[in-house]
Amino acid sequence: MADQDQQDRNLPASERKIRKAREDGQVARSRHLGHFLIVGAGLAALAIGAPWLAGWLQDLLSNELSFRAADLASPAQMTERLGAAASKFLVVTVPLGAVMAAGVVAANIASGGWNWTLKPLAPKFSKLDPISGLGRVVSKEQILEALKASSFAVAIGTVGGLYLYTHLDAFQLALGMALPTAIAEMGQVMLKGLALMLLILALSAVVDVPLQRHLLAKRLKMSHQEAKQEHKELEGNQEVKVKMKARMREMVKRRMMAEVPRADLVVMNPTHYAVALKYDEATMGAPRLVAKGADLIAMQIRDLAKEHKVPVLQAPMLARALYAHADIDREIPMALYGAVAQVLAYVYQLRAAMGGRAPMPGALPELNVPVEMDPHHGKTPEEA
Repeated sequence: MADQDQQDRNLPASERKIRKAREDGQVARSRHLGHFLIVGAGLAALAIGAPWLAGWLQDLLSNELSFRAADLASPAQMTERLGAAASKFLVVTVPLGAVMAAGVVAANIASGGWNWTLKPLAPKFSKLDPISGLGRVVSKEQILEALKASSFAVAIGTVGGLYLYTHLDAFQLALGMALPTAIAEMGQVMLKGLALMLLILALSAVVDVPLQRHLLAKRLKMSHQEAKQEHKELEGNQEVKVKMKARMREMVKRRMMAEVPRADLVVMNPTHYAVALKYDEATMGAPRLVAKGADLIAMQIRDLAKEHKVPVLQAPMLARALYAHADIDREIPMALYGAVAQVLAYVYQLRAAMGGRAPMPGALPELNVPVEMDPHHGKTPEEA
């Protein structure tokens, strides 16, 4: 089943899966690159400080290997001497350790980048399952890691053994040298041996870094089902989205229809378009469109307006222009101020006449609507 599942995973990992993997601590880390930078940093520190280290080691050996009868007679003096020797060791080991620790950090950043997460430290009780653990031990990836580690150990052991064998004479000669000369000679031999080992580590890192990235990319591969599921999670279920959009449209329609009874007038293109306008001189800088609709919704706006005695005027070109260029609950475009002012003035005159305060106005005057704002301008009757 696991092999079949792995065969189904033939799609590259998405950015989302890679990001989640990093959050879980799954990053392409190369141990061989870490070994190379640690040894390289230590070797560089030793090479730079070689003259000082030779003098330090000579002083340490000559002082600490000397016999002093007074130290045997006084335990406190012996303790003080041990403390002084430990302090001398710390003077070298602490800076060297700091340099090598910097190499560890540099190796991790170079191979997988900076990634701060505590998730890998969380206990995973699934790791206690011996059956699944056996599967991880005998997996292709673990076998490859074992072969790689064995090859690396054989290479290091072989080269190290040959190097020591070819320098046996140097070790023998050092026994007959004065201490300062022996320290200097052995230091050179050790630095050359470390440089040779560093070369092997560099070659193994060149192989291991791309290999680890390839193995991580292979582990993170996705199946078609996973890709579809992720897309669904990111984009949302299409059926749910359709229902949500329909519900939102219904809510907008209800809110819009609730504003029609409070409108000042409704402008219509007899059967296709209807827009409801409201203007309050005290609170609005310009008339505001509170509702609009086409076809069936236009008829509903008209009927609701008549039911609440809101004036309904036939102005096809203005109705089309407002429907196309004005948004609900927004002020009308400036280019239509003049035409809307004409119909508002007509409505105010009509209300005054119905209240007996003014004579009945005549027909609605021709409105000043820019032809370029009419969505039907230039269309044939069939296209309109």
